[in-house]
Amino acid sequence: MAAQGRQRILSGMRPSGRLHLGHLHGVLENWKRLQEEYQCFFFVADWHALTTNYEKPWTIPENIEDMVLDWLAAGIDPEKATLFVQSDIKEHAELQLLLSMITPVSWLERNPTYKEQQQQLKERDLATFGFLGYPVLQAADIIMYKANKVPVGVDQLPHVELTREITRRFNYLYREVFPVPDALLTEVPKLPGLDGRKMSKSYGNSIYLNDTEEQVAKRISTMVTDVERPRKSDPGDPEKRCVAFNLHKLYLPQERLDEIVAGCRAAEIGCVACKKELAAAVNAAMQPMRDRRRELAEQPGAVRRILEEGAEKARAVARNTMDEVREALFTEPPEPVEN
Repeated sequence: MAAQGRQRILSGMRPSGRLHLGHLHGVLENWKRLQEEYQCFFFVADWHALTTNYEKPWTIPENIEDMVLDWLAAGIDPEKATLFVQSDIKEHAELQLLLSMITPVSWLERNPTYKEQQQQLKERDLATFGFLGYPVLQAADIIMYKANKVPVGVDQLPHVELTREITRRFNYLYREVFPVPDALLTEVPKLPGLDGRKMSKSYGNSIYLNDTEEQVAKRISTMVTDVERPRKSDPGDPEKRCVAFNLHKLYLPQERLDEIVAGCRAAEIGCVACKKELAAAVNAAMQPMRDRRRELAEQPGAVRRILEEGAEKARAVARNTMDEVREALFTEPPEPVEN
C-alpha cells in the first residue's frame, strides 16, 4: 500500500457488467497513475449497484470477480492500493445512516443525476429511498477514509460538492472529524462506441476488455466511418466525420495518423483496410492485459484473497473513523469556559 504520509484518494466502480475501453481510458489508466502518487482506496460499489439493479441483485456478485480481474489486468496493484468490496465493510452502512439524519431532502432532490437517470432509465422504477439517498452513501464512502481528493470527470462535480456540503454540516454540528474532500478533475478522453454514441454497456456498442482478438476485430469492422464516403473512390474527412478515427488517435502514432488523414482525403485508403489496421493496433495494446488476466483467472481464489486482504486494511481505517464519529455524536461537549 502507498506510504502513509501521502494524501488519500477514494474511488469506486459499480459491478454492473463487463468493462470496456471507455472504462480503461476513462478510469483505470488514471487509477494506475494515482496509485503511484497517493494512498488509494479503490472499491467495488456493490451496494451502489443495487440502487438501479435491485430487481436482479443476484447478478451483482457474478460481476465482481470479472470486474476486479480487469482492474488487475490493467495494472491496478494491490501492493500499492487497497482494493475491497463495499459491502464487506459494514461501517459504510452505519455512517450512511448517521449522515442521512443531517442531510436535507432538498439537497438530494436538486442532485442533477437524480433526475437525469430517472429520464434515461424509464424502464426501471427508480422512485425509491435508496436511489434518492445514494449520494449520502457516496459521501459515507468518501469520508470514511478521510479522502483528500476524489477523481471525477466534469459531469460528476455536483456529486463531490454534495459530499463537501454533508461533510461541512457534520463538522459544524458536532466536531471536526473529517477533511472536506476536493474533486480531482480528470480529463476523460472522448471515446465513442461503435455507433458514434458514448461507449456504454446499455447501448451494446462497446469493445470489452475481455474480448478475444477475433471479437475485437469483428466489433471494429462494424464501426461507423465517414457516412459521406460511400465508396473507396470518394474522398473522406476522418477528423470531422469518422467515428473510428477517435480510436485511431488513441492507438496509432501521430506519423501514421497524418498518413491516414492524407490517404483518406485523397481517396487512397479505404475504410475496410483502415479498420483492419485499427483492430490490429487495439489487439496489440490489449494483449498484455489478456495475458495477465488469463494468468490470474487460472489461480483459484486469487481475486477473493486480494479483496479479503484489502477489506482487512479498509476495515481497520473504517473502525477508527467510526470510533471518532460516535464520540463526536454521543459525547456531550464541555461547558464553555467563562472569562
